[in-house]
Amino acid sequence: MPPSKDPKEQLTEAYELYADAIFRHCYFRIFHRDRARELMQDTFMKTWEYLSKGEEIDNIRAFLYRVANNVIIDDVRKKKEVSLDAMMEAGFHPGFDASWDMKNKVDAWKVLSTFRRIEKDYRDVLIMRHVDGLRPSEIAEILGETPNVVSVRIHRGLQQLKTYLSDDAEH
Repeated sequence: MPPSKDPKEQLTEAYELYADAIFRHCYFRIFHRDRARELMQDTFMKTWEYLSKGEEIDNIRAFLYRVANNVIIDDVRKKKEVSLDAMMEAGFHPGFDASWDMKNKVDAWKVLSTFRRIEKDYRDVLIMRHVDGLRPSEIAEILGETPNVVSVRIHRGLQQLKTYLSDDAEH
């Protein structure tokens, strides 16, 4: 977005373009819909605070993901992390499209529950790549890493996911 744009316009446009993606990003990091919605809103509030001070943002999408990551990290530090298994025992079940057949539901649950077992650094880049649809260069900009480091993490994360899924299939 051009830096000369009015901050209110810039934030409104960014919200329309990226609110759903930021929500999904937050959700797949914490697996709690209401809290993910709050974190998404916090992300846009912090972005508004930054813009309203007259600061400029060259890449609003990357900026929003960076803010969202920081908001999530702050939130996790404040609260004890709850495991997916504990959430499922408490009655939480992520929604799935009712048109899926039973095999697809089982496979989706396997991947979702296995996903929490992957090392955090790998899980985070997998979410950004395959859920958020970001390119490795965009992820690198958000995380302050090189694209090569991000690509290696994506590869290793996928390897861990495949290993856990194949180990679970054997048992």
